Amino acid sequence: MARSVVLAGTVRCERCQLPPRWCVCAGLGPVESALQVDVLMHSREQWRPSSTGKLIERVVTGAGAHVYRREAPPERSTVAAAGRELWVLHPLGESLATMTLPPAANVQVLLLDGSWGEAAEMVRAVEPWGRRVSVPMTGKSRYWLREQQGEGKFSTIEALLAVLAVLQERDAEAHLRLHFELLVYATLLARGRKWPAAEYLEGSPIKKALPEFLARLVQPRRGEPHAARRSPTERQGEAE
Repeated sequence: MARSVVLAGTVRCERCQLPPRWCVCAGLGPVESALQVDVLMHSREQWRPSSTGKLIERVVTGAGAHVYRREAPPERSTVAAAGRELWVLHPLGESLATMTLPPAANVQVLLLDGSWGEAAEMVRAVEPWGRRVSVPMTGKSRYWLREQQGEGKFSTIEALLAVLAVLQERDAEAHLRLHFELLVYATLLARGRKWPAAEYLEGSPIKKALPEFLARLVQPRRGEPHAARRSPTERQGEAE
Protein backbone atom coordinates (compact mmCIF):
# COMPACT_ATOMS: atom_id res chain seq x y z
CA MET A 1 0.00 0.00 0.00
CA ALA A 2 1.26 3.45 -0.85
CA ARG A 3 1.60 5.53 2.29
CA SER A 4 2.01 9.14 3.22
CA VAL A 5 2.49 10.77 6.59
CA VAL A 6 -0.32 13.29 7.09
CA LEU A 7 0.62 14.06 10.68
CA ALA A 8 3.65 13.03 12.69
CA GLY A 9 3.04 9.41 13.65
CA THR A 10 -0.04 9.04 11.45
CA VAL A 11 0.43 6.90 8.36
CA ARG A 12 -2.34 6.97 5.78
CA CYS A 13 -3.25 5.28 2.54
CA GLU A 14 -2.32 7.57 -0.32
CA ARG A 15 -5.59 6.81 -2.15
CA CYS A 16 -8.38 6.88 0.44
CA GLN A 17 -6.43 8.96 3.01
CA LEU A 18 -7.40 6.62 5.86
CA PRO A 19 -4.99 4.87 8.23
CA PRO A 20 -4.17 1.29 7.10
CA ARG A 21 -6.50 -0.31 9.64
CA TRP A 22 -9.50 1.46 8.13
CA CYS A 23 -8.36 1.58 4.49
CA VAL A 24 -11.34 0.95 2.18
CA CYS A 25 -9.54 0.58 -1.14
CA ALA A 26 -9.90 -3.21 -1.26
CA GLY A 27 -13.58 -3.19 -0.34
CA LEU A 28 -15.14 -2.61 -3.76
CA GLY A 29 -14.27 -2.54 -7.44
CA PRO A 30 -14.55 0.45 -9.80
CA VAL A 31 -17.86 2.03 -10.79
CA GLU A 32 -18.76 1.70 -14.47
CA SER A 33 -21.22 4.08 -16.13
CA ALA A 34 -22.09 5.31 -19.60
CA LEU A 35 -22.15 8.84 -18.15
CA GLN A 36 -18.94 10.85 -18.42
CA VAL A 37 -18.25 12.36 -15.01
CA ASP A 38 -15.91 15.27 -14.32
CA VAL A 39 -15.26 17.14 -11.09
CA LEU A 40 -14.20 20.77 -10.90
CA MET A 41 -12.60 21.02 -7.47
CA HIS A 42 -11.93 24.36 -5.82
CA SER A 43 -8.27 24.79 -4.94
CA ARG A 44 -9.17 24.87 -1.24
CA GLU A 45 -11.24 21.69 -1.48
CA GLN A 46 -8.34 19.62 -2.75
CA TRP A 47 -6.72 19.89 0.69
CA ARG A 48 -9.82 18.80 2.60
CA PRO A 49 -9.57 15.07 3.38
CA SER A 50 -13.37 14.83 3.58
CA SER A 51 -13.84 15.91 -0.05
CA THR A 52 -16.12 13.50 -1.92
CA GLY A 53 -14.80 14.78 -5.24
CA LYS A 54 -11.64 12.82 -4.55
CA LEU A 55 -13.67 9.67 -4.03
CA ILE A 56 -15.43 10.18 -7.38
CA GLU A 57 -12.11 10.56 -9.14
CA ARG A 58 -10.77 7.45 -7.43
CA VAL A 59 -13.62 5.00 -8.03
CA VAL A 60 -15.57 6.09 -11.14
CA THR A 61 -13.93 4.73 -14.27
CA GLY A 62 -12.89 7.52 -16.62
CA ALA A 63 -13.82 10.33 -14.23
CA GLY A 64 -11.87 13.53 -14.71
CA ALA A 65 -10.70 15.89 -11.97
CA HIS A 66 -9.79 19.53 -12.55
CA VAL A 67 -8.62 22.11 -10.02
CA TYR A 68 -10.21 25.56 -10.10
CA ARG A 69 -8.06 28.54 -9.20
CA ARG A 70 -9.51 32.02 -9.44
CA GLU A 71 -6.35 33.41 -11.00
CA ALA A 72 -6.10 30.62 -13.57
CA PRO A 73 -9.42 28.80 -14.16
CA PRO A 74 -9.33 25.83 -16.54
CA GLU A 75 -10.31 26.24 -20.18
CA ARG A 76 -13.43 24.55 -21.53
CA SER A 77 -11.34 22.72 -24.11
CA THR A 78 -9.45 20.91 -21.33
CA VAL A 79 -12.64 19.63 -19.71
CA ALA A 80 -15.40 19.15 -22.30
CA ALA A 81 -15.72 15.72 -23.91
CA ALA A 82 -16.28 15.62 -27.66
CA GLY A 83 -19.68 14.40 -28.80
CA ARG A 84 -21.42 14.82 -25.44
CA GLU A 85 -23.81 17.44 -24.10
CA LEU A 86 -22.14 19.16 -21.14
CA TRP A 87 -24.23 19.62 -18.02
CA VAL A 88 -23.01 21.91 -15.25
CA LEU A 89 -24.73 20.70 -12.09
CA HIS A 90 -25.89 23.45 -9.73
CA PRO A 91 -28.93 23.83 -7.42
CA LEU A 92 -30.16 26.87 -9.39
CA GLY A 93 -30.09 25.13 -12.75
CA GLU A 94 -32.90 23.78 -14.92
CA SER A 95 -34.47 20.77 -13.23
CA LEU A 96 -33.71 17.42 -14.83
CA ALA A 97 -37.20 16.38 -13.74
CA THR A 98 -38.71 18.68 -16.39
CA MET A 99 -36.30 17.88 -19.22
CA THR A 100 -36.39 15.33 -22.01
CA LEU A 101 -33.32 13.36 -21.09
CA PRO A 102 -30.79 12.03 -23.59
CA PRO A 103 -29.08 8.66 -23.04
CA ALA A 104 -26.34 8.74 -20.42
CA ALA A 105 -23.82 7.86 -23.13
CA ASN A 106 -24.50 11.26 -24.74
CA VAL A 107 -23.96 13.30 -21.57
CA GLN A 108 -21.04 14.69 -19.62
CA VAL A 109 -21.79 16.06 -16.15
CA LEU A 110 -19.52 18.59 -14.47
CA LEU A 111 -19.74 18.56 -10.66
CA LEU A 112 -18.62 21.58 -8.63
CA ASP A 113 -16.75 20.44 -5.52
CA GLY A 114 -16.34 23.01 -2.77
CA SER A 115 -18.24 24.99 -0.16
CA TRP A 116 -21.45 26.75 -1.17
CA GLY A 117 -19.58 30.01 -1.69
CA GLU A 118 -16.84 28.32 -3.69
CA ALA A 119 -19.40 26.56 -5.87
CA ALA A 120 -21.09 29.90 -6.59
CA GLU A 121 -17.75 31.31 -7.70
CA MET A 122 -17.02 28.33 -9.92
CA VAL A 123 -20.42 28.24 -11.59
CA ARG A 124 -20.00 31.85 -12.74
CA ALA A 125 -16.77 30.86 -14.43
CA VAL A 126 -18.06 27.72 -16.18
CA GLU A 127 -21.72 28.49 -16.86
CA PRO A 128 -21.05 29.41 -20.52
CA TRP A 129 -19.53 25.96 -21.05
CA GLY A 130 -22.82 24.10 -21.21
CA ARG A 131 -26.31 23.66 -19.82
CA ARG A 132 -26.76 24.46 -16.13
CA VAL A 133 -28.98 21.80 -14.58
CA SER A 134 -30.22 20.75 -11.16
CA VAL A 135 -31.44 17.43 -9.83
CA PRO A 136 -34.33 16.92 -7.36
CA MET A 137 -33.01 15.93 -3.91
CA THR A 138 -34.97 15.58 -0.69
CA GLY A 139 -34.41 14.41 2.86
CA LYS A 140 -31.16 14.54 4.79
CA SER A 141 -27.63 13.91 3.67
CA ARG A 142 -25.91 10.61 4.45
CA TYR A 143 -22.61 12.48 4.54
CA TRP A 144 -21.94 12.56 8.28
CA LEU A 145 -18.42 13.94 8.06
CA ARG A 146 -19.24 17.66 7.88
CA GLU A 147 -21.28 19.37 10.53
CA GLN A 148 -23.24 21.69 8.25
CA GLN A 149 -25.13 18.92 6.49
CA GLY A 150 -28.90 19.04 7.04
CA GLU A 151 -32.17 19.30 5.19
CA GLY A 152 -31.55 20.30 1.59
CA LYS A 153 -27.75 20.17 1.83
CA PHE A 154 -25.89 17.35 0.13
CA SER A 155 -22.36 16.38 -0.76
CA THR A 156 -20.97 16.40 -4.28
CA ILE A 157 -21.13 12.62 -4.55
CA GLU A 158 -24.77 12.54 -3.43
CA ALA A 159 -25.61 14.94 -6.25
CA LEU A 160 -23.93 12.54 -8.67
CA LEU A 161 -25.93 9.64 -7.21
CA ALA A 162 -29.12 11.59 -7.94
CA VAL A 163 -28.02 12.25 -11.53
CA LEU A 164 -27.28 8.56 -12.06
CA ALA A 165 -30.73 7.69 -10.75
CA VAL A 166 -32.46 10.15 -13.08
CA LEU A 167 -30.52 8.75 -16.05
CA GLN A 168 -31.48 5.18 -15.08
CA GLU A 169 -27.87 4.21 -14.40
CA ARG A 170 -29.07 2.02 -11.54
CA ASP A 171 -26.13 -0.37 -11.24
CA ALA A 172 -23.66 2.50 -11.19
CA GLU A 173 -25.78 4.35 -8.64
CA ALA A 174 -25.97 1.36 -6.30
CA HIS A 175 -22.26 0.60 -6.59
CA LEU A 176 -21.20 4.22 -6.05
CA ARG A 177 -23.47 4.47 -3.01
CA LEU A 178 -21.66 1.53 -1.45
CA HIS A 179 -18.32 3.25 -2.04
CA PHE A 180 -19.64 6.48 -0.54
CA GLU A 181 -21.20 4.99 2.57
CA LEU A 182 -18.23 2.69 3.17
CA LEU A 183 -15.91 5.71 3.17
CA VAL A 184 -18.16 7.63 5.57
CA TYR A 185 -18.44 4.66 7.94
CA ALA A 186 -14.71 3.91 7.93
CA THR A 187 -13.85 7.58 8.46
CA LEU A 188 -16.16 7.76 11.47
CA LEU A 189 -14.36 4.73 12.91
CA ALA A 190 -10.96 6.25 12.18
CA ARG A 191 -11.97 9.41 14.04
CA GLY A 192 -12.90 7.37 17.10
CA ARG A 193 -16.64 8.04 16.66
CA LYS A 194 -17.73 4.51 17.50
CA TRP A 195 -21.37 5.15 18.33
CA PRO A 196 -22.17 7.44 15.38
CA ALA A 197 -20.48 4.84 13.16
CA ALA A 198 -22.71 2.09 14.57
CA GLU A 199 -25.80 4.25 14.05
CA TYR A 200 -24.71 5.07 10.51
CA LEU A 201 -24.17 1.40 9.69
CA GLU A 202 -27.69 0.45 10.79
CA GLY A 203 -29.17 2.57 8.00
CA SER A 204 -26.61 1.73 5.33
CA PRO A 205 -26.70 -0.80 2.47
CA ILE A 206 -23.07 -1.69 3.19
CA LYS A 207 -24.17 -3.70 6.24
CA LYS A 208 -25.76 -6.34 4.02
CA ALA A 209 -23.45 -5.96 1.02
CA LEU A 210 -20.05 -6.12 2.75
CA PRO A 211 -20.33 -8.06 6.04
CA GLU A 212 -16.90 -9.73 5.88
CA PHE A 213 -15.07 -6.55 4.92
CA LEU A 214 -16.82 -4.59 7.67
CA ALA A 215 -15.86 -7.23 10.23
CA ARG A 216 -12.22 -6.75 9.30
CA LEU A 217 -12.53 -2.98 9.71
CA VAL A 218 -13.51 -3.26 13.37
CA GLN A 219 -11.08 -6.04 14.26
CA PRO A 220 -8.29 -4.67 16.51
CA ARG A 221 -4.78 -4.97 15.10
CA ARG A 222 -1.70 -4.98 17.26
CA GLY A 223 0.50 -1.92 17.07
CA GLU A 224 -1.99 0.30 15.23
CA PRO A 225 -3.65 3.42 16.67
CA HIS A 226 -7.25 3.21 17.84
CA ALA A 227 -8.18 6.39 15.99
CA ALA A 228 -6.51 8.87 13.69
CA ARG A 229 -5.84 12.37 14.90
CA ARG A 230 -7.39 15.05 12.76
CA SER A 231 -5.42 17.92 11.33
CA PRO A 232 -6.66 21.54 11.54
CA THR A 233 -7.58 21.25 7.84
CA GLU A 234 -9.81 18.24 8.55
CA ARG A 235 -11.52 19.95 11.48
CA GLN A 236 -12.11 23.06 9.37
CA GLY A 237 -13.53 20.92 6.56
CA GLU A 238 -16.15 19.45 8.90
CA ALA A 239 -17.46 22.94 9.66
CA GLU A 240 -17.72 24.10 6.04
